[in-house]
Amino acid sequence: MELCLQNPNGISKKFPQFDTATDASDHSYFNSNNTLITSTDSLFYKTIMKEWKILDKNLPPSIYVRIYENRIDLLRAVIIGASGTPYHDGLFFFDFFFPAEYPYTPPRVKYTAFGLRINPNLYDTGYLCLSILNTWPGPSWQPNVSTVLQVLVSIQGLVLNEEPFYNEPLVLINSSYLSKKYTDNVFVLSCRTMIFLLQKPPKNFEDFVVEHFRDHGRRILTACKAYMNGYVRVGKYQDCESLVCDRKVKVSSTFLSSMTSYYAILFSSFVKNDPSLNDFRVQLNELMEKTEREYIEKTKFKESKFMNWIYGIFKKFPMLNRCVKGNAAVPETVSLSERE
Repeated sequence: MELCLQNPNGISKKFPQFDTATDASDHSYFNSNNTLITSTDSLFYKTIMKEWKILDKNLPPSIYVRIYENRIDLLRAVIIGASGTPYHDGLFFFDFFFPAEYPYTPPRVKYTAFGLRINPNLYDTGYLCLSILNTWPGPSWQPNVSTVLQVLVSIQGLVLNEEPFYNEPLVLINSSYLSKKYTDNVFVLSCRTMIFLLQKPPKNFEDFVVEHFRDHGRRILTACKAYMNGYVRVGKYQDCESLVCDRKVKVSSTFLSSMTSYYAILFSSFVKNDPSLNDFRVQLNELMEKTEREYIEKTKFKESKFMNWIYGIFKKFPMLNRCVKGNAAVPETVSLSERE
C-alpha cells in the first residue's frame, strides 16, 4: 500500500516528551488552592521532585508530560492511542492535581472528555475510574510506592485497550457482537475527540497537536475509509499493509451513518491543520476504488477455483455426477419369495 505514515515511530520530532510550562490557566485544577505548600524540605515537595525525575527518564514513547514551575501541584499528560485498539492515533489528555496530603493520598485526575464517554472507565464529565487512584475496587494507591508513571501506564494499558467493552464491571457475558458494536462507537467518538482537539488544543500542547495530526492524518483518514468499506475490522488497521481482504467485515448501518457524518468534518479539520492534505482526497478515493476492484477480482478467482475443484471431483467420480443429476442406476430389489 502506498499511503504510509509520515512519522512511523510516532515520536515527536520537535516536542520534548517531558518539559516545563508556565501557563496553567486552562488546567482542570487551576483554581484548586494548594499554593501554601512551598517548603523545599516538605515531603510533598521532595516526592514531586522524585516524580519528575522518574517521568523524565522513563516515559514510554507514546506519553508526553508537562509540569509547571509555579504550580508543582499540577501536571498535564497526553497519551497517544495504541495501534491495535479503537483509540489508535488519537490523543487523550489527563490533568493531574496533587493534594496537600500527597503522597499519602493519590493524585486527582481528570480526563479531557469534551462531553464524550469513550470508555467505561472514562466518564463524559472527565471522571476517571481506576483502582490505583482509589476510585474503583482493586489494587489501590500505595504511599511512597505508587507513582504517576504507574498511573499513566495503567491508563494506557488497562483503560485504552483493544476491547474496552469488557472494562464495564457489569458485563458478565463474553459477546463478540456487543464488543464489536461498542468498539465501533468508540472509534467514532475518538474521531470526534480529534475534531475538538484541533479546534481547541490544550495549552502548552498546541504545537504537539498540530504536528501529531499532520504526521498521522493520512493514516487516520485511510483507516476511516477502510473501516467504512469493511476491508478491516475497526481498530485493526495497520499502516502500509494491503487492504485487500479474503472476506469483508460486516459494517453496521449505525457505524456507517455516524462515520459518514463525521468523516467530512474530520477531513476538513485535518486539511485546515495541514493544507497539503487537499490533494490526498483524490489519492485516497483512487486507493479505495483500486482496493474494491482487487477485492472483486480476488473473490471471483476464489469462486472460479472452487467451481473448478467441484468439477474435478465430478469428473473423477462419474457415479457421483449421475447421482446428482438423478440418472444413476438404481440396484434392483429382490423379494424374499424370488430368493427362495
